[in-house]
Amino acid sequence: MDPVRRNILATGAAATAMAAAPQIFAQQSAPGGTFFQRGPVRIRYEDSGTGYPLLILPGGGVNSSIASMRTAPFNPNEEFKGEYRFITADLRNAITGQSTGPLEIDRPWDSHADDQLALMDHLGIRKFMVLGYCIGGPFIWNLIKRAPDRIVAAVLSQPVGFRPEQPDALYDSSKTAWAPELMKRRPDITPDMVEKYLTNMWRKSDFVFTVSREFVRQCQTPVLIMPDDIPAHPYAVAMESAMLAPKAEVSLFPWKEPKERIPLAVRQVRSFLRAHRPATA
Repeated sequence: MDPVRRNILATGAAATAMAAAPQIFAQQSAPGGTFFQRGPVRIRYEDSGTGYPLLILPGGGVNSSIASMRTAPFNPNEEFKGEYRFITADLRNAITGQSTGPLEIDRPWDSHADDQLALMDHLGIRKFMVLGYCIGGPFIWNLIKRAPDRIVAAVLSQPVGFRPEQPDALYDSSKTAWAPELMKRRPDITPDMVEKYLTNMWRKSDFVFTVSREFVRQCQTPVLIMPDDIPAHPYAVAMESAMLAPKAEVSLFPWKEPKERIPLAVRQVRSFLRAHRPATA
């Protein structure tokens, strides 16, 4: 970065300039991680390892963050070390993370896809694979919809979905485990804004929240689906999407319990990723 550019970014005018041209990025190192900024959005991320790019989307719902990986059933950074370049980030406005930005009420899912794709652009990565836990399921379907030529293959582990007998399970958990603390930290965010945001996120679909059944039926991206069956991770929706997607594979079920089954599931993930991994990025 030349001195003039560095000086511009150091001034208060930088935010205005980047908001007008969101393709411009600024990277900053700070205690606790590396950040990049795109207009008013500031994303904390980690980039480690070598090999084909693998975007990791942690679980935790709207509190998805790098820290969430501590409770994941398996850690790809450890299991697949030496095979991939691992990229992961705190979700925008997750209270367990450090990424911040506007609450885009009318486009909650697309605002996060914007961040995920912008991060890969920032790192100079065109094509990549994705492994997502929990809320990573809808994120993956949305990434495939938004950038089908960039997603080589994807693993959906314990994907969230709509459960008709508990239609507000995800809405309610977001409202209690995320919204109060966010509003405490961000006086600019009101209860009405949160209500509309969560309604648009969780109350507008009876499937996987980000795409239709017809989209999944036409999807040509290879996906491996690892079902779960708790209120937020309905088995029925995971299996429906697996049956619809023409290039879907499914893990054994249950695969998390007993814990002795997890290594078997991890072997399937490894084989799936290797089978679809291009020779070069």
